[in-house]
Amino acid sequence: MPKSRSKRRRYVPPPRPRPKRSAPWVGPTIVISLAVGIIYILLFYMQILPPTLANLNNYNLAIGFVPLIFGLILATRWT
Repeated sequence: MPKSRSKRRRYVPPPRPRPKRSAPWVGPTIVISLAVGIIYILLFYMQILPPTLANLNNYNLAIGFVPLIFGLILATRWT
């Protein structure tokens, strides 16, 4: 007895699309922004910042965390 047409073919899902590779500048940008943030916070705690920046008091922490957060967000999107 012949097989029906629906039983001859099996459903094959399409292959998953591969994620696009990141641009070559992404990796160095991550490293540089993380390093700048850490160095700035360390300089603030060691009280080595110039007087104009030292007068900002605890706003220096926010200034130091901005490049850290930027680097971490960029690192989550890196492929």
